[in-house]
Amino acid sequence: MNNLTNEEIWRGVLGEMETLLSKASFTTWFKDTRIISKENGQVVISVPNGFVKEWVQNKFNKQIFQCLKQMDEEIREINYVVGNPFIKTPDSRVLAKDIHFEQIQENTSDADIDPKTNLNRKYTLDGFVVGTSNELAHAASMAVAMNLGRVYNPLFIYGGVGLGKTHLLQGIANKILKDTPDKKILYIPTEKMVSELIEGIRNKTIEEVKTRYSQKDVLIVDDVQFLAAKESTQDIFFATFNNLYNRNKQIILSSDRPPKALSAVEERLKSRFEGGMIADIGIPDYEMRLAVLKMKMKNKPVSLPDETLQYIATNIQKNIRELEGALNRIIAVVDLTGREPALRDVEKLLKAYIQASYRKTSAQTIIKTVCDFYGISLNELLKKSRKTSLVKPRQIAMYLLREDTKSSYPDIGSRLGGKDHSTVIHAYRKIINEIDSNENMKQEIGLIRERIYNKA
Repeated sequence: MNNLTNEEIWRGVLGEMETLLSKASFTTWFKDTRIISKENGQVVISVPNGFVKEWVQNKFNKQIFQCLKQMDEEIREINYVVGNPFIKTPDSRVLAKDIHFEQIQENTSDADIDPKTNLNRKYTLDGFVVGTSNELAHAASMAVAMNLGRVYNPLFIYGGVGLGKTHLLQGIANKILKDTPDKKILYIPTEKMVSELIEGIRNKTIEEVKTRYSQKDVLIVDDVQFLAAKESTQDIFFATFNNLYNRNKQIILSSDRPPKALSAVEERLKSRFEGGMIADIGIPDYEMRLAVLKMKMKNKPVSLPDETLQYIATNIQKNIRELEGALNRIIAVVDLTGREPALRDVEKLLKAYIQASYRKTSAQTIIKTVCDFYGISLNELLKKSRKTSLVKPRQIAMYLLREDTKSSYPDIGSRLGGKDHSTVIHAYRKIINEIDSNENMKQEIGLIRERIYNKA
């Protein structure tokens, strides 16, 4: 696949990252990014500013590298630079391709995102598909949008990854702005808020940050499970919460779990979160999944037959994001080839999405895949070393062997260099806890599993 253009390669990376991240995180960290050169195995990626550069390098570099390697095996190194030469000296062919890509992927463009609020204008309450799994959350969102600070304050929406929490949160804000344009609204992912608070403390500008938050009529914080377990950060958030709440300003929060299950969050904050309305979003049923696909198709430049949509709705059951990711993959193929794929082609294209966790695998495949993913040898994985770069892969291998092959703890220990069964138990429990509290760990294991079952 080395004959792909830089734009096509980056399109593939963005498509994969979009399925791994929440819509908010994907927009925050990957908007205005692109490959600007690829020579001698070195890829240079342009990002809009230094903050994004640091975050993408530290958080997503491994996933990006793995995606790039799948499309071009010659790639050996990634460098990130601030700035976008395509904007300074436009090339009509490149810009036209980018616009077309955004239409296909339904990614956010500059026109879609309000820089003052971080809101995507495409997210509306009217455009949210309602079913039995989310009707309470949708009804509460409508009530909040029409009665700011007077009912359901705070509104706390929780549910699994990719079920529509971000859509609801931003839909509330967009309705408020449509009905009362003078309202000051800030939508912010928790990871970005924590970074701003830490930077404020470090640079002694924290009072300015606190003032900016407290001046809002509506504060929307997405994915509060990522609230750092640092006392100073939670102190500031607690004070900001109370400031807004006491002045009847609306607070809206989302999480992947209910307040009581937020282990890193202090009890006093959990109590505040529980003081308003808590609404959950569940896994969508078949009718709702099919309705979502049909709604998404209304904004696409291509058409697909009902049997294709029905196949996707039947087999992609976990969440809306995976559903949309599968649809986008099919549409991208239609756009690139200019022809509609047959159902058997759709089945092949979506192989990695469909019930991967239920396929059989072997201990050998798991161990080899973990070694390949982290760039270490089998000897390094097996030897007795306390280096973090080796301990983490070893613990993940233990976790996957237990989960996916149901091997006994002694058997796993024997396979991995003669480790004691108590060591395996500790590793297994440690990874389970990290998956619950660390989105990056969850994403890494998801990528490893995809490789394992693709091999299988």
